[in-house]
Amino acid sequence: MSLAEPAALQVATSAGPRLHVLKRFSNRFKASLPAYLLLLPSLVFLALFTYGAMGRVVIDALYQRATPKAPLRFVGIDNISAVLADPAFTGAVVNNLIYAVGTAVPSIALALLFALALSRTHAVNSALRAALFLPVLIPMVAASALFLFIFLPNVGLLDYYIGRLLAVLPNWLGDPDIALYAIMIITIWKNAGYYMLFFLAGLQAVPEDVMEAAHLDGAGPYQRLRHIILPELKPTFLFVIAILNAVTQVDHVFVMTQGGPSNSTNLVLFYIYQQAVEHYDVGKASAATLLTLAALMGLTALSFRTMANREGGPLSCSRRSGRTPRSPPAARSPPSSASC
Repeated sequence: MSLAEPAALQVATSAGPRLHVLKRFSNRFKASLPAYLLLLPSLVFLALFTYGAMGRVVIDALYQRATPKAPLRFVGIDNISAVLADPAFTGAVVNNLIYAVGTAVPSIALALLFALALSRTHAVNSALRAALFLPVLIPMVAASALFLFIFLPNVGLLDYYIGRLLAVLPNWLGDPDIALYAIMIITIWKNAGYYMLFFLAGLQAVPEDVMEAAHLDGAGPYQRLRHIILPELKPTFLFVIAILNAVTQVDHVFVMTQGGPSNSTNLVLFYIYQQAVEHYDVGKASAATLLTLAALMGLTALSFRTMANREGGPLSCSRRSGRTPRSPPAARSPPSSASC
């Protein structure tokens, strides 16, 4: 046996697993090829209009251009620093926080109230559900035009009825102290019916036997709501979705106030529009977009982590397995949540 034979044998032995791996990969790729071809149009649009746009925003945030025809100039994080130091951006963030909380809490509360009142399925409740959901189908621009007529000073529909009770009528969209609260009304009116559908779906998961047992034990409506219904609806609570909607809805600001009076209704998304379109400061607008996106991603990640911790607890494990949670023996340590 020559010296070249062991080397050739070693090469052939090492090439065997590689060929096996390549063959397995080729077989899997052939099996998955139809699925990838079906996904290809969606992936192309996702790459062009989502991830491509995000990459362009990141690049624009690092550069500055004085005029549309001027060359780009690298400025690093100067655009982000300028946005954070801009009082208009700070005011828009504060307005957006007030607007988000002031629309999310009432919308969710009304949606829960509507869902509890209309949980029974019959003809009247079905008609009422459809009526409450109808504002969701109206475009925000059309709804803003409708409320613009309602809020018209002295001749609007709201002043027509309130004028019989008040001697001095407020200027709903012209007073900086109440203009932001006026545009909150349209958001609450549109979103309450949408969130009601989530609560109606969540109420279907509440066990009827548990409700009947609580009723027989003497639990009142408030006790059943607090100790049975609300714990079951915890995964359905839509506060994060409502906050995201509050940040991304800006059509009514364009139609009704244009951010005024005195920037009292200027929201973050409208601030970005002003910087990009009116002032042609694309770098500053991109920096504000990155800051907003980072805040929204952090809020979403926190929400997912909270839901994961809640779903991973011992109580949720016993609920999913259908077992009643029991206290562990005194001499043994309680089982961890990973045991389920």
